[in-house]
Amino acid sequence: MKNIYVGNLSYQTTQEDLEAAFSAYGQVETVSVIRDRDTGRSRGFAFVEMAVDAEADNAIRGLNGSQLDGRALKVIEAHPREARGGGGGGGGGGRRPEGGGFGGRRREPRW
Repeated sequence: MKNIYVGNLSYQTTQEDLEAAFSAYGQVETVSVIRDRDTGRSRGFAFVEMAVDAEADNAIRGLNGSQLDGRALKVIEAHPREARGGGGGGGGGGRRPEGGGFGGRRREPRW
């Protein structure tokens, strides 16, 4: 089983469109168009799983750079996401979410 990343999708491209394109190369197991959790709109990329590695490799070679819904697809083998550091919070480049910026007074005492 090989997982394939498909990027640069038109927001109108559906799972059925991708399944039809990839089916020309072999058996498609799943197609997942990634959607924004708030709006439900496509985020412009998807993942396709194909059962046979050789068929998946042919699909990658055949579809990478090809046009679908007016967009040149980026088709590559997907790799597992690297683990992110735990703990959350922080970051933001020193900007404060409440718009305070730099130089503001502390809201609580240090001691």
